[in-house]
Amino acid sequence: MKKNIVLIVLFVLPLVAYLFFASGVNSFAKLPTLTKNVSELNNQSTFENKKVKLRDNISIISFTGTDVWQKRGNFFNLYEKIYKKNEEFKDFQIVVIVPKGQESEVDRLTTDLKKLGTISGWNFVFLDTNQIKEFYASLKLQNQLDATLGSNNVYIVDKKLNLRGRKGKSVKGDVEYREGYNTQMVSELHNEMTDDVKIILAEYRLALKRNNNASRKI
Repeated sequence: MKKNIVLIVLFVLPLVAYLFFASGVNSFAKLPTLTKNVSELNNQSTFENKKVKLRDNISIISFTGTDVWQKRGNFFNLYEKIYKKNEEFKDFQIVVIVPKGQESEVDRLTTDLKKLGTISGWNFVFLDTNQIKEFYASLKLQNQLDATLGSNNVYIVDKKLNLRGRKGKSVKGDVEYREGYNTQMVSELHNEMTDDVKIILAEYRLALKRNNNASRKI
């Protein structure tokens, strides 16, 4: 019995660990920073009159444009593939930038989203045209918003207001660049984005563990 346990520890567990990490789409040891000092939202009011900020939160940023209802499928994909898996993390949020005047469309959208489950971590922020353009410009993205001030892509902004994504060579030697994730593509959310969100959450959990260990030594 003891011999079998030793064999499992020595051979089986390392193999399982290897397969787990090797199966990940993203092989970066740490999710690269693409843009520093993304603009803060300055506690803008949301649809439910909450105050939202990016600093000290891991935020998934989305731009609906004026086609809010037409993009509802994108948000269902985002909910099922990303939000549902990470909603237990209190510092994780979805921040949806919406042009002012689309309040009734957001009401329709949130009503449908609530059928999937809680949306306590979702914040719909209403901005005017100039505010949307200024905030988007601060991300320093290669792609532009469409004519409605919207995009199918979503973006990861970390607790220090840095845009995170893929840049340079992975540990496998592959050259990669990715600044956003297309919410129309379920496979992209399920693979690339899921993997990248896992990495950034693990990064902060490790930092928190180190800080706690350091505090115990004082």
